[in-house]
Amino acid sequence: MTSARLAVDIGGTFTDLALERDGRRFTAKTLTTSDAPEKGVLTGVAAILADAGLAPGDVSILVHGTTLATNAVIERKGAVTALITTAGFRDVLAMGNESRYDQYDLQIRLPEPLVPRHLRLPVPERVDANGRVLLPLDEEAVRALIPTLHEHKVTSVAVGFLHSFTNGAHERRAGAILEAAGFPVTLSSDVSPEMREWERFSTAVANAYVQPLMQGYLRRLQTGLSAMGMDAPVFLMLSGGGLTTVDTACRFPIRLVESGPAGGAIFSAAIARAAGLNRVLSFDMGGTTAKICLIDDGAPQTARTFEVARIGRFKKGSGLPLRIPVIEMVEIGAGGGSLAHVDALGRIAVGPESAGAMPGPACYGRGGKEPAVTDANLVLGRYDPARFAGGTMALDADASRAALDHAVGSKMGIDAGSAAGGVIEMVDETMANAARIHAIESGKAFADRTVIAFGGGGPVHACRVAEKIGASRIMIPPGAGVGSAIGFLRAPVGYEVVRSLYQRLGKFDVAAVNELLEDMTREAMTVVDAGRFGAPVRAVRTAFMRYVGQGHEIPVRLSDRAIEAGDASGIRASFDAEYSRFYDRPVPGSDVEVMSFAVAVATETLVHDEPAPPTIAAGPARTQAVQDPVTGEIADWPVHDRNTMPAGTTLAGPAIIAEDETSTLVGALWTASIDDHGIIILSRETAA
Repeated sequence: MTSARLAVDIGGTFTDLALERDGRRFTAKTLTTSDAPEKGVLTGVAAILADAGLAPGDVSILVHGTTLATNAVIERKGAVTALITTAGFRDVLAMGNESRYDQYDLQIRLPEPLVPRHLRLPVPERVDANGRVLLPLDEEAVRALIPTLHEHKVTSVAVGFLHSFTNGAHERRAGAILEAAGFPVTLSSDVSPEMREWERFSTAVANAYVQPLMQGYLRRLQTGLSAMGMDAPVFLMLSGGGLTTVDTACRFPIRLVESGPAGGAIFSAAIARAAGLNRVLSFDMGGTTAKICLIDDGAPQTARTFEVARIGRFKKGSGLPLRIPVIEMVEIGAGGGSLAHVDALGRIAVGPESAGAMPGPACYGRGGKEPAVTDANLVLGRYDPARFAGGTMALDADASRAALDHAVGSKMGIDAGSAAGGVIEMVDETMANAARIHAIESGKAFADRTVIAFGGGGPVHACRVAEKIGASRIMIPPGAGVGSAIGFLRAPVGYEVVRSLYQRLGKFDVAAVNELLEDMTREAMTVVDAGRFGAPVRAVRTAFMRYVGQGHEIPVRLSDRAIEAGDASGIRASFDAEYSRFYDRPVPGSDVEVMSFAVAVATETLVHDEPAPPTIAAGPARTQAVQDPVTGEIADWPVHDRNTMPAGTTLAGPAIIAEDETSTLVGALWTASIDDHGIIILSRETAA
């Protein structure tokens, strides 16, 4: 027998696990222990190993993703952090780029910096945009700050100097002084060596803010795994879709902010490649949030910027900017634990507040009194109270009705069933609207896209969301309830390095660009070599370019041959073609400038054979009373066990297909069939 591969995904409500060995897959869910996340992980690992009949030593690799870094920033529960910066620039974090995400809001609120002004500490130094030292670093001024750091009980320090992306010598020297005094230090020239000081400083501060928390958690997890006899290497999922080592994750934990959702996008991309699908919408609905990602030609969209802790819902510019490689997606506070209430205008509203794992929705029986989306689904008959989360926890439908009646029904003069229907319709519309906005912002449409739905809530809500956005085909893969964890097992070991080097194509310095790219490739390879175990790798080089005078760049893939030959005309042609794809036509006669370069090194992406779930003898389908959230009608829906449905099975909705981690709702206008890989294919007829 081959060694087992194990993946763990910590979410806000559940910790999901997936284990694969010898063509078989085992999955499990356990409640997240938010006070000490490693406890939930270790409990889940022990449970899934017991289910698979394996010992800890049988695991060859553990891949892990978590939203702990994101939650720490959102909830402001990170370290007491200071920023050491260039004299005269301590307010960069507060000023930002002076843009307003809502031009007409006279009472607009902007996100507070993670570092308060009294801990943004300036020191004399200055480097110009070309990296020339105009004013040497005042080292004594750095040392003089140490008593202030101790006085305010600072436990982590970020260093961000002006133009350090061109010359990081001053940051490195200041960092060495602070490290000698016992402080963990993050340098902006290490975390985000790119132009635009607000984004760079913000990223460095966020990294410092979460570093003690994440480093402590990862080291405790390693200790706990070792104590149970597991000596397999541990890899962390990066926000950009690659895997890295624990040591790198401890150094740059900010790169983990979207590690869980990234696993879901990788999961969908792997299924899309195996099925030969070129246009896919990934729909991942978990306990706390829903994530939507567009996937084209087997690869998810990527970006270099990301916002966390947005104040304005769906509003770009209302959060803290992070300049890191990420898989681009929209994340909505619309999960199973999202709380429902009646707003000031008398309307049903859902989220973004979540019940989490503790106390959880009212039906969990753990002290929660407010109704969540899970409560609404339970009242509508969409869940089997005895089989939720694989039967590990029984749900209390009476508690759900009481919570919905108190928080929604009594305030609107409707019964609990109607309140539940309103909650579900609102959350479905919220997710559909977020998907529409994401597609518009990306310049793409939903026509002919297949929706791949997963997560604990994705298959439950997929049909209605698909109807709202005009999609007519849905895929529910095996193991959908723990899709992100399975995605971790499909991710390559990879790392991306981004650096700024200003170049005009009219005066392109081939030697300088090649030297930079070679240095970046070596840096990325150093990280990848630690975990690739001899696997072949590929390097992708990208230039971020724009016409002179424009404010934003577009990514342009570079061929090795063009760089080696110094073929500026070939690079210009590539830029013009990519620009035309975005904006229909190029701008003749305008010079082009390169603002920065990226090198991504990763092991080759393989097409995996997805283990099909074992099929057991079919028993008679039972029925369950389900209330339609749109019409309010109650009818008996047949409930089928997914494990009793062999390939070729077809059934018409309405129906429920139940499994341990989730349930698939087959709408009245939909037909479900099982393909040769055990995937549920949902399709509906559309009007001509």
